Amino acid sequence: MATMKDIARLANVSTSTVSHVINNDRFVSEKIREKVMAVVKELNYQPSGLARSFKTKETKTIGMLVTASDNPFFAEVVHAVERYCCQQNYNLILSNTEGSPQHLQHNLQMLINKQVDGLLLMCSETHTQDNMPINLPIPAVIMDWWPSELTADKIFENSELGAYLATKHLIHHQHKRIAIVNGDLRKPIAQNRLIGYKKALTEANLPIDETLIFEGKFDFQTGFDALERLLKTDCPPSAIFACCDAIALGIYQAAWRHNLIIPRHLSVIGYDDTILSQYIAPPLSTIHQPKTELGKLAVQTLLERIKNPQKTYRTFVLDPVLVERESVATRKES
Repeated sequence: MATMKDIARLANVSTSTVSHVINNDRFVSEKIREKVMAVVKELNYQPSGLARSFKTKETKTIGMLVTASDNPFFAEVVHAVERYCCQQNYNLILSNTEGSPQHLQHNLQMLINKQVDGLLLMCSETHTQDNMPINLPIPAVIMDWWPSELTADKIFENSELGAYLATKHLIHHQHKRIAIVNGDLRKPIAQNRLIGYKKALTEANLPIDETLIFEGKFDFQTGFDALERLLKTDCPPSAIFACCDAIALGIYQAAWRHNLIIPRHLSVIGYDDTILSQYIAPPLSTIHQPKTELGKLAVQTLLERIKNPQKTYRTFVLDPVLVERESVATRKES
């Protein structure tokens, strides 16, 4: 592999002159510049990214920490982040902690040790973190949620509004016994979705039945387990608000096992509008989260923070919208 010393020897100039030509950081006559660049081309010289990072104090690398990735929503957000990083000539290092608090701490330190320029933090699971840092040595942006107070820019989704829209849609279709299948209620977005659900019921003068509230995780198994339990109650719901599309898919699987046809026997609405929601049968009505916008905004915000560390910290809130498909039917009076 060619080095600057090789170029300097063949061009009959000093190594520092070669450096000035390649980095374009000092005046060099056009004649010498052309001679150096001819040798650079001849040797197919590639500047060392590591060496450049030592000089500029930048690695052009962003770290992204996701605590779980089996939910399709997170995969789609990561894809949007990676695409926008590429457009900005940044590399992305993705770290998945698989829901382990120990892995979270270890991987967070690993990304810092790799000298990434900044961090994107997206926590999908709730853990008790006794030693979570309050401050990080590098810029960070929290996407969705983080298990401790952290000095960072934050991007949230208006979960209360999304849940309100979902529940109100089911009420509009004449459903009165509406269940909610939610994630861990220690997590703010799960709490907010429960608040939105209750708000819609209260506005419609419908009772809040605690037997119709199921708490679990934002995953497939929670949806499956929830419907299994709800079908054993004395008066099963006619509709279910699944607080993520993964939960809705679990409900679809349990409904199929019980020979229930959606939406003839059971109406279901999801949350996230992942790509899978369009292709299951019947296509899932859901609440659309702007995943591409979330990924792009997170990268933009982090790059601005890297360039201007003293800038006032900001919090962004993205609004979801209802997407109507074929999984909700108007309830007929018995």
